[in-house]
Amino acid sequence: MEIPFFKNMLKDYPKFWEEYLSHFENKQDLNRYVIFDLEITGLDVENDRILSISAIGANENTVLISDFIELFIEQSIFNPESVPYHGILKEGKEEKVVEAEAIIQFLNFIKNATLVGHNIDSDIEMINHALGRLNVGKLKNQYMDINIMYQKLKDLPENHYTSLDELCDIYKIRKTERHTSSGDSYIMSLIFLKLKRKLGI
Repeated sequence: MEIPFFKNMLKDYPKFWEEYLSHFENKQDLNRYVIFDLEITGLDVENDRILSISAIGANENTVLISDFIELFIEQSIFNPESVPYHGILKEGKEEKVVEAEAIIQFLNFIKNATLVGHNIDSDIEMINHALGRLNVGKLKNQYMDINIMYQKLKDLPENHYTSLDELCDIYKIRKTERHTSSGDSYIMSLIFLKLKRKLGI
């Protein structure tokens, strides 16, 4: 007799998800960081969608320019009001992939690295909702937020928010390609390494 409860526990996951999970069978690679950024149609995780994903790798003290991925996603949902912020048009010239393919490529890229972002909880939540649409689990990676790192460095209250533009000004980093996922991920990687050194992490 087959018991439904145990049948559900033995659910077969897609190959891409099994490969992603396999990276966590051993100790997480704490020497590889992936700094990533999303451009999205809005802040409603249920109804808005990811427009682009960019991620760049780093080790203990170096941004790895060659360790980079940038993905543009076909827009099933389009919010013209958000275009001035990210510049991504529904019929733009960028080569686009469907959301599922973008998420799979992102997982293949990050593996078990520590993820880094700015206000990263919202980006993690957007990725997790996209994973939910693929009927798999949530991200397993540890992650760090450069806003929280700056709070700790300056002994600021937990509700203190420092924008990415403000952090660029503080650390004298050029705001090249701001409000593009590729530009923001690179800017964040530079800020991250500065904060990491100052915090002695």
